[in-house]
Amino acid sequence: MASALIGGLLGKGFSPEQLQVVEVSAEARERLRQRFGIAARASLDAAFVSCECIVLATKPQELRDLAASLAGSLHHQLLVSIAAGIRTQDLSRWLGGYGRIVRAMPNTPAILGCGMSALYAAPAANASECNLAESILSAVGETLWLSDEDALDAVTAVSGSGPAYVYYFIEALEEAARHQGLDAAAARQLTLQTVLGAARVAAEGSEEPATLRARVTSKGGTTEAALQCLDEAGLKRIVARAVAAAAQRARELGAELGRRD
Repeated sequence: MASALIGGLLGKGFSPEQLQVVEVSAEARERLRQRFGIAARASLDAAFVSCECIVLATKPQELRDLAASLAGSLHHQLLVSIAAGIRTQDLSRWLGGYGRIVRAMPNTPAILGCGMSALYAAPAANASECNLAESILSAVGETLWLSDEDALDAVTAVSGSGPAYVYYFIEALEEAARHQGLDAAAARQLTLQTVLGAARVAAEGSEEPATLRARVTSKGGTTEAALQCLDEAGLKRIVARAVAAAAQRARELGAELGRRD
């Protein structure tokens, strides 16, 4: 996700010199240099800490130690955390009470600039800082502000994990196509273009998905036969259960990771 943000910001006109990057892995630093021309450093220094905005793009399990290394060095900087599950109140506590924080939940289509990011601002973050956070995340797709941080658990379950649900459906449709006698290449092309095209029609139009579905479904036709099978299997209930399970796990992870020592 950090690479996606770097690429998005460079695409919006930032120069490599304007972006300060810390990456502990020498191999990853070299990849960043080759791909973006970024001279990443191995550890925090004064130049990095003095940046207007610091994006925390670590694994959630690593954020407590990173916050400890930043505590006491922050005075005016905005912190944008994309570490899944870490609540702003816990991050603020680890930072010694520092509160200029925006929490974001992007998703993996950000690598192509078509991601979806939900953002929540802690009370101490002002309007200009929120605008700055939005400008960073909008470099890789669309953004949505939330007034309730708890809603990020639902966002995680829908858009954060959602690409995996779509890939799973693509797998299933491809497999079904092969079972009907199509070769692998044809199954892949038919499935991907169908999913892409249907998503674009839904995204670029104003009609509800149910209306679009009904338009494709003729009485007594092939689509109706397929949809009856999906209804009998309880597809909508299955999707609802899956999203609820993901949201519950997000809540559990937030509690586990934010637990005091």
